[in-house]
Amino acid sequence: MVCFNCDYDLDIHSLEHILKEDLVSKGLPSPGKLSFASQERMEKYLGLIPGSVSPFGLINDKENHVHLFLDENLKNFPSLSFHPNDCTGTVVISQENFKKYLSIIGNSYSYLKLY
Repeated sequence: MVCFNCDYDLDIHSLEHILKEDLVSKGLPSPGKLSFASQERMEKYLGLIPGSVSPFGLINDKENHVHLFLDENLKNFPSLSFHPNDCTGTVVISQENFKKYLSIIGNSYSYLKLY
């Protein structure tokens, strides 16, 4: 899962290149072609449907299969906004509480320079 500021665009090919560079720099294998997750995979791992995916969906990933990539620029904001696992609303959470949430759910995450 990848999260970045909604005021920016990032094409999937650039994102694929950035993620591969990050993994290789850490001595990890470079994955194949990047694509959006299928509806079946989203439902299986996050319990969500397309359009409602957010870091809050990680709470449904009991076996911590999903890694969260966050743009490093998000660190500069006092709070973050995400869908509450439904695209009809928005939840605002402080950086401190977001980090607490991530530590509680146990999924791995990292910050990357995406733009």
